[in-house]
This record gives sequence, structure tokens and C-alpha cells, in this order.
Amino acid sequence: MDGDFTAWLRGRADEQLRALVTARPELIMPVPPHVEGLAARAGTPSAVGRALDRLDRFSLSVAETLILQPGPLAYAELRSILARALPHGSRASDKRYAAELDTALREGVDRLRTACLIFGPDDALLPAPGVKEALDPPAGLGPPATDVFRHHSPESLTILLADITGIADIAPTATDATDPAVPPGRRLATLLADPATLGRLIGEVSPQARAALDELAWGPPSGRVAGARREVRTATARSPVEQLLARGLLGATGEETVALPREVALYLRAGRVHRDLSPGPPELDGVARDQTLADRTAAGQAFTFVRTVEELCELWSHDPPGVLRAGGLAVRDLKRTAQILDLPEWATGLVVEVAHAAGLVASGGSVDGEWLPTAAYDAWRLKATEDRWTLLASAWAGMDRAPGLIGERDDRDRPINALHPDLRRSAASEVRLRTLSVLGAAGPGIAPTPASVIGRLAWEQPRRRVTQRDRLAELTLREAEHLGVTGLGVLSGHGRALLRAFPPYGPPSSPPSSPPYGQGAGGGGGAGKAPAELLAPLLPEPVDKVLLQADLTAVAPGPLTSDLGRWLALAADVESKGGATVYRFGEGSIRRALDAGQSADELLTMLERHSATPVPQPLRYLVTDVARRHGRIRVGTASAYIRCDDPAVLDEVVADRRASVLRLRRLAPTVLASKTSRATLVDALRAMGYSPVAESLEGDVLVSRADTRRTEGQPLARGGTATGPDPDMVAAAVRAIRAGDDAHLARRGPSDAPRGQVPRSPSTATISALQEAIRQGARVWIGYLDSQGHATSRILEPARMEGGYLTAYDETRAAVHRFALHRITGIADVN
Repeated sequence: MDGDFTAWLRGRADEQLRALVTARPELIMPVPPHVEGLAARAGTPSAVGRALDRLDRFSLSVAETLILQPGPLAYAELRSILARALPHGSRASDKRYAAELDTALREGVDRLRTACLIFGPDDALLPAPGVKEALDPPAGLGPPATDVFRHHSPESLTILLADITGIADIAPTATDATDPAVPPGRRLATLLADPATLGRLIGEVSPQARAALDELAWGPPSGRVAGARREVRTATARSPVEQLLARGLLGATGEETVALPREVALYLRAGRVHRDLSPGPPELDGVARDQTLADRTAAGQAFTFVRTVEELCELWSHDPPGVLRAGGLAVRDLKRTAQILDLPEWATGLVVEVAHAAGLVASGGSVDGEWLPTAAYDAWRLKATEDRWTLLASAWAGMDRAPGLIGERDDRDRPINALHPDLRRSAASEVRLRTLSVLGAAGPGIAPTPASVIGRLAWEQPRRRVTQRDRLAELTLREAEHLGVTGLGVLSGHGRALLRAFPPYGPPSSPPSSPPYGQGAGGGGGAGKAPAELLAPLLPEPVDKVLLQADLTAVAPGPLTSDLGRWLALAADVESKGGATVYRFGEGSIRRALDAGQSADELLTMLERHSATPVPQPLRYLVTDVARRHGRIRVGTASAYIRCDDPAVLDEVVADRRASVLRLRRLAPTVLASKTSRATLVDALRAMGYSPVAESLEGDVLVSRADTRRTEGQPLARGGTATGPDPDMVAAAVRAIRAGDDAHLARRGPSDAPRGQVPRSPSTATISALQEAIRQGARVWIGYLDSQGHATSRILEPARMEGGYLTAYDETRAAVHRFALHRITGIADVN
């Protein structure tokens, strides 16, 4: 059959091969040399398993039905078998159910044929090589009778046959059910494949034994029984299990295990391979919400998430946590960050992971480093809020990590830390996108229940690991609400637009009975718009005014502009959050702003500019008082030194008992030296109530600006990246396979090199001509410098160009080669 499959695959059009490669991109990694190589790779267990994992339950049922047939199956016969499995079989004749089955079956067969899991015309459909082995056992059926009784001795099988047929003297070996020349195992399999024999045997057993058969018929087809290999005859069988064993309706597969032969199960299923087979996915149960309210709720969550990410990056700019030696963020650092952000730990872990996936934070070193914002954060911070959210949401949707598992324990009973490599899950992105797609399928204004979402995913991905898939789906629903992709459990308008950026998972169009999304209540005209366009009108308008109060607090009546928010976070501490954020000014926060290079006049000017009320006198006094004392003492490197223009202040420092640990030594009336580091000396003096500033070796004040602490990180994530192979790469791979296959079939020798002057052309023109030849699949004549620098002529069929190299079939060498682009002297058409 492998040869038939290869021939069928070779006869597929280029468009069909491109569809195959798009559906199964692993087949071209790397590109196979010819169609035979493609067919061999498509039939490997790993490749077949991946393709089957992508099938929904109905398509998988079609494949299972085909592999149970002894030979090719016509489309009409396949439909007839599947129609018997519809719920309440009498409805199969109903026109509506018949049309639903016809549509689903045609789509399923086309999908299986496109993925090369089945092949052949409609009148002779066959499973592709490797599919039968990958799906064994299919449809909850047990092994065939030959496998069930494989380890039984010929003598015991002979006795079993005698009880079944009534013929006592049967010798082992020959071909027919009653021919003594057939091996007893094959004769038993022939008898169990006969409906009349099975009907007679089943009719002989007790109702209790028949009930046991019915229970095993739809799976699981095996069970545990003490003494399964006991010798039992029909005349002496007493218990229900013994009655079944004596007639071959059950077979012992171990000392304590029995299995129902596949032939018996198919007979009990009365011609049905599956039970209650549904051509379409299950309905989604949920609560109807107002779409406008859901969109606005989601927008509020989106705004909050963006500001939280910004707050995290600002926090880590001046107080970065360390990187664990094994990688990741320490539990204590996560708890401290959660406390500062005023979030639960799971939500903090989500913020940290999304910021990392978006390239906004990264480790400053592989060992004993720090988690710091990247340079990309500064560019991200300057964007509009809606654009910033789109980048974060796209990074979340496409990342292969599961933030919801933070805090749980791994297989070795160790806690899983945030930002740790153990958080990677290969199925995370696919399950996340599929879950959002299910929410989109529910239609506008519908909030599906988690149970119905998981039920739909079970139909769409029946072969996936159930525990992992369901867990990831539950986490996706929680995270989507926190990010603002959903609101009140409903997929928001900007969430739908985000999902459209991932084509295989984009939401389906609205059913004809409902208005298109974007019209009517909550629509907003969102069809075809980008996520940022839909989100922008729903975001709260930032304010640039605060209410300063005499108790040294500032009340922000709404979300602040980015610049004002950063400045307030520097000059004040957040006291409470809610509908309005309350900031408190204190000596430490004012000193923090002064350390960042601001003067008292600049602080007061900012307060006056952004205050809706006059600056209270206590706040003005606080700023001027802290500024007056700030920098009177200066700390440098001696190891460290203290310099002050007022000797009396240094006298106080030396006399202070707390300064004894600093081991100070007076070098001059205005200078003290210490063996401690500059940072330690600054912190100690501040703890003693002074306001020192650090200075450089040249005597300049060192300004500790938060945004100077940056690290190199991955490039900022871009929204709207499609999942799946690039179309140009797919087309190039198919051309390369075709060219290699032609060479493989022809086995032709090298062609003569063209006569005449070696082509020469500008490099830009050469590259453009090669790209055009790749797109059109044309042959070209090039000049190429060999390793000695001699120019040679080549006739090529270009396949792909990447990384400074051209992969092409070289007709002058009769082989596929890679050519360095800088060695190509020029290009010309082949006459």
C-alpha cells in the first residue's frame, strides 16, 4: 500500500501539496528530497500522531471507521456506517440531520485527504500508511481475536473450538473454520467473525453474562478477573465470566486480565462503530450579557493591566529582584512584588510572565543576575495605551508558558517559580487560542460556562491529554478576564479582533439568524478593525490633575497620564487604590525625587502645574525642608569618604554612637573617610537621619535615575503574527520537492553548461531576479565563482533563499545544492 500512497501523493497538484504542508508543517523540517521522502515522513509514527492530534472527534471517527474495514471503502458506504451512529438512529432519515451529516462528512473526508491521513478517490477510500498503527485500538474496541488468543496453547484452543463447534477431534493446522489443517487460532478468529456463530454463542449465555458483554462492548474492552487463565468447559461453566471464557466471547490476556475480542464487540454494537456520534460540536451553554457592558468591563481590565505592567517595570527599575541560580524569580520576591502591586500572587505571576514574554523585562545575567526592564520597555511606554495592550495581549496569546501553574509543584515535588523554564508547556499556546476561539463561537453577548467550554475542547481535541488540556483551558478563562480579553465571561470586541490575528483560530462568522458582530447593541462597528481601534474609544480618559490635601496626600480622581503617573510614583508613595488612587508625600519619597536629579523648585513647579487646588503649605514646607538638608553631606570613594562644608555637622556624625561601625577617620575639618563602601555609607547616614548624596571621583553629584537600569532582552513582541508556516516558504518547499522528485525519477545525468560569456549583473538585480524565479518556479542561468575563484555557468531551478544562501536544483550537476549569494556573478534567462 505504501507504493500506492506514494503514487497518489505524486499525482497531487502543487496547490494540494501546499495545503498538506500548511496543515502539517513538520513534514518540511527539513525539506524532503523528493515525493518518496515526503510520503515516508508523512507515515512515521510521530508525524501521524501530530496530525491525528489536530483532528476533531467527528473527523477522527471517520478515520477510525476506515481503518476497521478490510479493504477500500466507498464514500456512500462510509456515510451509511456513520449514519447508524447518530443519536437516536431513527433520526438519520430526517432531512435536517441528513444534511448535517453530509456536510460534516464531506468536510471531514476533505480534511483527512488534505492532511494525507486517507487517500484515494471517493469510490475507494483507504487509510494512509501509519494511520492504522497510530489509532490502534480504534473507537474503544479491543484487539482482534487473533491477538487476544495469541498466547493460548494449541491444545487449549483446540478444546475451546471443540466446545464451540461440537467437533471433538480437531487437530492443529489448515484454513477454514472446520478444517483441521488450519491453526486453531485462525479457525477461532474465523468463527468469531461469523454473525450466525456469534448469535448462537451469545444466546447460550445467562442474562448476567450478556449484561457483562454489553458493558464491555462500548469500552473499556478489558477487565480484571481472578484466575483468568483457568481451564473451563461449557459443560462445567458456572459463573457469567466462565460462560464467556468457555465460548471464546472473552479471552484471557494475562493471569488476571481478560479482553473482549474486536469481532464480538462489533457484533454487539449492531453494525455501529461509534455510539451517539455527533457530526457537529456540542452546543455552548451560557448566560446572555449586554455586549456593550462586557466590552467596557474588559476595557477597564485592559487599562488596569497595562498600568500594572508599567508599575512593575518601574518598580524593578530601581529595586530589581535577583535571578535564581536555577533560573526564575524567588518566591519571596514574587510575594513582595504582589504586596507592592496590591494583587494576588497568581495575578502578579501573570503580569510578570506577560511582561517577560513581551520583551519588557529580562534577566541581567545568567547567574546571580537581576530581573530588569529592557530598552524595549522605554519604547513601549511611549505608545498609546491601546497599542501597549495589544502588544501585551498578543504576547500572552502566543507564549508557550503557563503562568497559572506558578506556585504549584512539579514531578519532583519542587515549587514552580515565576519566570522558570519549567513553566513552558508545548500545548499552552494552542489550548489558549482554541479556548478563545470557543468563546468567539458562542457569539456576541454570550458567556459560556467553563464546563461547556471544556466540553467543546474535548470534542475539538479528543486525543489531547485531558488533564493538561482542561487545566490550561481553566487558566485561560481566568487570565483572559484579568487581561481584559474578556469581560463578564464574554469575548470582547477587541478580544475578537486580537483572535483574528491568529488565522487558524479566528472566530467564525456570525450565523445568518443573528446580526453581524459590530451592529446593534455593543457592536461598535468592529468588523475588520484592529484591536487597538476597538479598544481606544472604551478606555478611560487619562487626567493630568490631582487634588493636593493638607495632610500631605494627593488624590488622583482617575487614571493619570503616563508622565504624571511616573512622576508621582517617584515623588510619593501609593497609600490606597480603588476608584481614586491616594498618594502620600513623605521625607523618604521627596528625597527619592531629589536623588533622581530634581530640585525643590522643579518639584514645586510640577505640583503647581498638576494640582487642581493650591499647593498646601505643609507640603511646600516639606519639600523645601528636605531639599535644604539634601546634599549637605557628600559621600565619595576612599573606600568612601564624607565631605561637608559645615564642620559642625561632621562633628555630630563622629559623635554619634551609631557611626562606630562605619570606622570613620577625620582627614580634614570638612572630610571624613571610611573603609565601608559608598552605598553602605549613604544608607547608614540616611538611617541616622541625614540626607547625604553620592558623588563621583570628580566631585559631581551622582543622579540615581530609575530608567538608567536596563538590560538587553528579546525584541518587543509584535501583534498579529500568524501561526503556521510562511506561504512563500511553503511554496518554495513544494517546488524543491518537485524538482528533487523529477531528478529522482529521471535519474538523468548532468546537463552541459551553457556556452558563452558567464552572466554578470548587479547584486541587487540578481537577488530580485532570483526571488522572481522562486515565485514563478522558473529555470535560470547564473554565473558562479568556485572555491578557486573561477567563474562557471550553472542552470538552476531555485527553491528558496535564506541566510545568504540559495537552495536550488543544479541541472549541470544533477543534484540539489546551496549556493552562497555573494559568489553569484549574475543571472540571465535560459534560452
